[in-house]
Amino acid sequence: MRIFKYLNERAAHPHGEGYGHRRFMRGEAHQHRHFGRGGRVARFLEHGDLRLLVLHLIGEAPRHGYELIKAVEDLTGGAYAPSPGVIYPTLTMLEELGQAVAATEGSKKLYSITDAGRAVLAGNKPLVDSILARLAGGGGREHAVPVLRAMENVRTALRLKLGGRAASAESLRRIADALDELARKIEDF
Repeated sequence: MRIFKYLNERAAHPHGEGYGHRRFMRGEAHQHRHFGRGGRVARFLEHGDLRLLVLHLIGEAPRHGYELIKAVEDLTGGAYAPSPGVIYPTLTMLEELGQAVAATEGSKKLYSITDAGRAVLAGNKPLVDSILARLAGGGGREHAVPVLRAMENVRTALRLKLGGRAASAESLRRIADALDELARKIEDF
């Protein structure tokens, strides 16, 4: 019943970090991180890992921000893709530290590693190798494709049922009950 309890807590505390929320009570209110596309990333990247990973990737070849997002997603087999709101500030920080340089190509920037960046990579080679191994071992989403498809089917059904017209209170209650029951069943697997 953990999922059901968590969902009820989320409903009571929609921002997830208010007084009484589990993370707040455990002292973790500001310590969690999420995937760029939902889900947790803590097991993949720890503090500072993304900076080294980006340095490694632009050390292999100059890249645009979008190419870096796709490269990280490829390294994790699709399990994690950093958001632009994470990648671009990281690139800006690397530029400010003198570890990367950007060349403008039209409206895009192509990022390359500098000698200072290569020195940082060389000094952190064991850590970079560890990060790459962790990402490669994280597994992909291939085994979860049927579940992801089913989740999308539920989203679509909800959009069709609730979008564009007002649903009755009874319909909304029945939908919520069905979703709660599904959450209970999934937790029992």
